Amino acid sequence: MTSTSFNPIQLQQSTIEQSQPLALKQGQVFHGTIKKLYPDQMAEIQVGQNKLFAKLETPLKAGDSHFFQVTNMNPQAELKVVTGPMQNSQTTVVQLNQLLETMNLPKTVEMQQLIGHFVKNQIPLSKETLLQAENWLKSLPDSITKQEALQVIQKMAELKLPFTNEVFKGLIFGGKHSGMSTSISHLMTLLTNDTSIDSQTRSTILHQLQMISKPFGQEIAGTMLSKAVHSLLGNSETAVSKSEILNLLKSADIVPKNATAENWLSQSFKQHQNLSNAATTQPARQHLQTAMPSKPSDSPQVGQLLQAVLASRFSNPQPVIQQVQTWIGEQPNLTQEQKAQLLQLVSRFDGLPKNPATIEMFAKQMHEQLVKAFSTQTHQQQSSTGQVNTSQNEHLLSLLKPEAANSQAAQSTLLNLVRAAGESSASTVQTLLQQADAEVLSALDGKMMKQAITTVLKGLGMSYEAALNSRMSDIQELAQSLKPQLLTLIQDSQIPSTVREAADNILGRLNGMQLTSGENGHQHQLIMQIPLQFLGKKTEATLQWNGRMKENGKIDANYARVLFYLDMEALEETMVDMQVQNRIITIHLYNNQPHLEVLAEPLKATLKKGLSEKNYQLSGLFVKPFEENGAPHNAAKLKSDEYKLKSGVDIRI
Repeated sequence: MTSTSFNPIQLQQSTIEQSQPLALKQGQVFHGTIKKLYPDQMAEIQVGQNKLFAKLETPLKAGDSHFFQVTNMNPQAELKVVTGPMQNSQTTVVQLNQLLETMNLPKTVEMQQLIGHFVKNQIPLSKETLLQAENWLKSLPDSITKQEALQVIQKMAELKLPFTNEVFKGLIFGGKHSGMSTSISHLMTLLTNDTSIDSQTRSTILHQLQMISKPFGQEIAGTMLSKAVHSLLGNSETAVSKSEILNLLKSADIVPKNATAENWLSQSFKQHQNLSNAATTQPARQHLQTAMPSKPSDSPQVGQLLQAVLASRFSNPQPVIQQVQTWIGEQPNLTQEQKAQLLQLVSRFDGLPKNPATIEMFAKQMHEQLVKAFSTQTHQQQSSTGQVNTSQNEHLLSLLKPEAANSQAAQSTLLNLVRAAGESSASTVQTLLQQADAEVLSALDGKMMKQAITTVLKGLGMSYEAALNSRMSDIQELAQSLKPQLLTLIQDSQIPSTVREAADNILGRLNGMQLTSGENGHQHQLIMQIPLQFLGKKTEATLQWNGRMKENGKIDANYARVLFYLDMEALEETMVDMQVQNRIITIHLYNNQPHLEVLAEPLKATLKKGLSEKNYQLSGLFVKPFEENGAPHNAAKLKSDEYKLKSGVDIRI
């Protein structure tokens, strides 16, 4: 791969930069050469690639180079000389020391580096800017080099961004193409181990971090749950294996702590009884009955159905029984045989006298049949088709744990199950986890991946500010995203500094993605870091999309350039360059793994078919190593080239 593969974007952006006139502010200092002198002490001064006409406070000689300071900009630029003529024979160190003395700046190593960098790149500077930047250089974290910091400071000056800690950290961390997953894991560890933080705050943030770090966690947990229940109900597992599986469900708070391999199902039903008995008021009972969905699509949780039946002990059960019959008939996740068995159970109950005892007996039998039906159906379907049915898994969970009646509670419970499985040393549990991983992997498709990326971006709070401004989003849902929760952590002085620093690191990355994304007329650029961890693998994905907007404000899907930088455990460093021209797509894949082209060949037909379904045509998929044509081995070395983007970040995708 050669760096010229990025030229279309670079040239477009650099042309924009060069076409902009030099903008100066009062108090700034810059290096320039006097090209021509005019009457009334006016002069033409060359500053890098720009020319400036200004009034000089003192007469000077054409051809000399000086450091100038802006004393006034209105009605015209007025300059004063900061240093005498810079002689070619003078060393750079002498020139910089002269400037430091004139501006009364400290002669520290960091300040000398700053001055040298600003002068070399012809960037106007001010004393306040330099002092602020010096503080940043002195307090850099170990993961950031001074050269990276200097590049960011330069870009802040060029783009006239505010010289604030938030912007600096945003560009520093937002420019990193890896490390997001590590930062999230580090914060999770700190929060888990620090009991001084409010339990509710800690629990909420940990839940969101788990959702982000394991976007397929719910699918894996649901698969594990169906397998676990199927094993407990069957006779193929040993007593030891059943005990290990049951302990897993206990640790995830899915079945009661006092449950045994013999009574876990009845103990699970008892949780529904206890919840129903707690609803002693008429409004509560009415709420339980009306909560039951009239259609399966209205609510995926069958636990509400069971609660409605139990609540009918205190009123006329006939309307509820009719709803049960309708619900069973319309339930797409049950086989015809299972539906017939359930309807037969309803028919037998219909012939009995309706009192609390018979209603409770009917509810218990229905609970048992539904648990068996959903665990069996889910297990068989996933084994035969390789598809993960999240609706069936949610049904099963709501039957075992009635408290998981809302989506957030269900998500939290399923993520706890994955966490508990990962921490367990039991061989049966580890086998269960590996099998669930494998089944989710086999079912992985574009739709699931899209959902995972959407979950991650939404969970991170990437559109937090925009959503607040739109006033159309659910404020409570927005508050659950990671970004506002990080802000709360950072602003709380009672939170340990280590936790606040870890939160600030992630917040800087999120801000950086927004700072490095932007628009110029119809041309738009979007940059995102997406941490993905699934199937025991961690993947860092950085995406840069460059395209244009149509007059109606929508993205023009006919033309685009998309760059992906992926850092994966198996394939390691991978770069994908996708160009779309009039809906014709060309893809270049760069990776140093041998035989990757052979492995990719069988997938081309699938890719071509999928693109064709979206009305795109695949022109070609080309696999190349990074070393080709003398290209840098490490994509991180593209930094100096990619930093030319007007957005102000080294893309490295």
